[in-house]
Amino acid sequence: MRSRYTAYVLREEGYLKATWYGSSRPTEPLFENDHGFKWIGLTVCNHEQDENWATVEFIARYKANGRAHRLHEISRFTRENGRWFYLDGQFPEENQK
Repeated sequence: MRSRYTAYVLREEGYLKATWYGSSRPTEPLFENDHGFKWIGLTVCNHEQDENWATVEFIARYKANGRAHRLHEISRFTRENGRWFYLDGQFPEENQK
């Protein structure tokens, strides 16, 4: 999770797509419509893991157009051939609406 956050900060699209599971990997550019996000912090709240599956709950803070925001996500990962891949994520705050 931390390496993917760092890749977002550095806008390393190649790394992000290489660590994204094939069937859920986006085909469009990742940073085309990011509105000049400036990532300012990551807090990992919780994680669970077994041999081939993991979930990571995190809060990433960023600024867009001078305003502070936060992204709260529970990400799912799978491991294949010894490598972890991001599958998808859920946004807990959306489920509370």
